Amino acid sequence: MTSPTLVWIRRDLRLSDHAALTAAVERGGPVIPVFLRDSLVDGLGAAPKWRLGLGLKCFGDVLADMESQLVLRSGNARDVIPALAKEVGAGAVYWQRAYDPASVERDTDVKAALKDVGVEAKSFAGHLMFEPWTIETGQGTFYKVYTPFWKTVRDRPVDAPLAAPSTLPAPDAWPGSETLEDWSLGVAMNRGAAIVRPFVQLGEQAAQSRLGAFMATKVADYVRTRDLPGVDGTSNLSENLALGEISPAQCWHAGQRAMQDGKPGAETFLKELVWREFAYHLMWHTPRILTDNWREEWQAFPWNEDERKAEVQAWMQGRTGIRFVDAAMREMYVTGRMHNRGRMIVASYLTKHLMCHWKVGLNWFEECLIDWDPASNAMGWQWSAGSGPDATPYFRVFNPVTQLDKFDKDRSYVSRWLAEDYRTPHEDALSFYKAIPRSWSMSSGDAYPEPIVAPDVGRKRALSAYQNRSF
Repeated sequence: MTSPTLVWIRRDLRLSDHAALTAAVERGGPVIPVFLRDSLVDGLGAAPKWRLGLGLKCFGDVLADMESQLVLRSGNARDVIPALAKEVGAGAVYWQRAYDPASVERDTDVKAALKDVGVEAKSFAGHLMFEPWTIETGQGTFYKVYTPFWKTVRDRPVDAPLAAPSTLPAPDAWPGSETLEDWSLGVAMNRGAAIVRPFVQLGEQAAQSRLGAFMATKVADYVRTRDLPGVDGTSNLSENLALGEISPAQCWHAGQRAMQDGKPGAETFLKELVWREFAYHLMWHTPRILTDNWREEWQAFPWNEDERKAEVQAWMQGRTGIRFVDAAMREMYVTGRMHNRGRMIVASYLTKHLMCHWKVGLNWFEECLIDWDPASNAMGWQWSAGSGPDATPYFRVFNPVTQLDKFDKDRSYVSRWLAEDYRTPHEDALSFYKAIPRSWSMSSGDAYPEPIVAPDVGRKRALSAYQNRSF
């Protein structure tokens, strides 16, 4: 009999296009999926940790339907994974790669520990379409600008997605498992969990349905509708991609088919997938993007870093008096996600109009977004702030008022998320008050606030700081 294979599950909560799982089945012998709660899991923000718990429960149920099981363990990966391999007599441990520095260090340690005890350790691609080290410029360096990166990869072949295994051979006896209930991954969400939950599309099947519906009904008009926050014109797949409930390769091939069918928005959709790849490319080659200004000359820029400042608190609470900003922040508290146009506006307002450090916003998004992704979050904030690669120039300051006139002409977006302006507020606008901490002391009967910093005043202040610094 072939010895068992442990499949270490991470951000890949699916059966199809799962190279590690497929390889484990092909190796023969029992397949034992395991998820480890380690310090990286414990360090997640409230919303992504809660969403992870939902994803694990769903994936565990899928495995149970296949007469398999998701084994849950907690502790230091270097200790727990080899110990579990010894416990079940595993001859191999397979997993799909992660690319952030902390995960790379952890995985390298685990691989070394397994090899020391004679257990095969192998990692597989799957969270990305293109491994970051395989994309180089003509000079043999990494890309720092998106457009040439896109031109390099757009015609590269992407492997066809793998089919889901039809069976997962089970061991004669399953090892002991901890429980999700005891982990309490959602405890920090408090009352917000009940508000956000109806907006979650959970698991692989839901992700595939989302992709299919987008390709059937939305992708043709994607170029126009993707910038309109009041229109349901995007794929909404970010939460599923973040936890690997669908693979980027599956999305890519669906987009390619749509292109072949002559749907005009398909190429733009593919460019958005490659924008995600670009974020990981940069994180791999310059991991400082997660914690420090990517452009080192920005270290001297006089950003405020005090999140307790009244202006920053107003930004967090969605009461800046700037309707586009406040609507987007409130959307995040009710749905766990935020429209991409809204993300650009709230990031620009925080870093430029309020002169607040992008790390404050990055950390707040990490706390609040169910589709939080380390690479995309970091690149998005630094792009908006002007300190990152391929960034919008600092002197290009989005005017949130004119942006609203351009992208929400009929005010369908702000009317959905702001209660104060309307005699009969939208149900979702009222849900905001049920989701937020009671300590914020906000109610729908409050008057809408005056702007804490008017767009023209904030712009002048930002440009003055920019022009008086040497970059």
